[in-house]
Amino acid sequence: MLKDLKITEFIDKTAGSDPVPGGGSISALCGTISAALTQMVAQLTIGKKKYVEVEEEMKAIAQKAEDILNELILDIDRDSDAYNMVFDAFKLPKETDEEKAKRSDAIQEATKHAALVPMEVAKKTFSLLPLIQAVVEKGNQNAITDGCVAMMCARTAVLGALLNVRINLGSLKDEAFVTNLATEAKKMEEEIQSIERKVLEMTYSAI
Repeated sequence: MLKDLKITEFIDKTAGSDPVPGGGSISALCGTISAALTQMVAQLTIGKKKYVEVEEEMKAIAQKAEDILNELILDIDRDSDAYNMVFDAFKLPKETDEEKAKRSDAIQEATKHAALVPMEVAKKTFSLLPLIQAVVEKGNQNAITDGCVAMMCARTAVLGALLNVRINLGSLKDEAFVTNLATEAKKMEEEIQSIERKVLEMTYSAI
């Protein structure tokens, strides 16, 4: 599995001629790193006398970030698997009308799945944002830049995942499905960039 590769192996595989892992898996990886950094800043706050008033909050944040991390790390492979499902659907036979119909249906279903997987990556990563904001604002200020990097990784994860959603939506015939996901995507795209600006401003003001 991709998630079990060494960093150098993963980088080499990404740089190779195989289309997976691609932008979707990398987006999930960015989300995973964001969650890890968020958890780290919370852990660096716990046990410090200066931050005793937020200790319980930081413990809760560390646990939530770990839970999200454990989901996102699986999405690194899920995204590549979703791509392969679409690829396999396109390879189905198309000699007869029946085969063509089955192939078309399979492509549509696989493409829907390939849109839903990165949408979940975006949503899971987006759920990190209040945790990131909390560790940047209230956490160990010696690690505030780590929290800010968590924010930037989250933004990359969300926007990258949503690009993968959008490219798949363009191939779908289910208009209601397309409209629903496109609306969700636009909302997250706008919100995360606004939140990132606030976190950046907070960080620059503190260092």
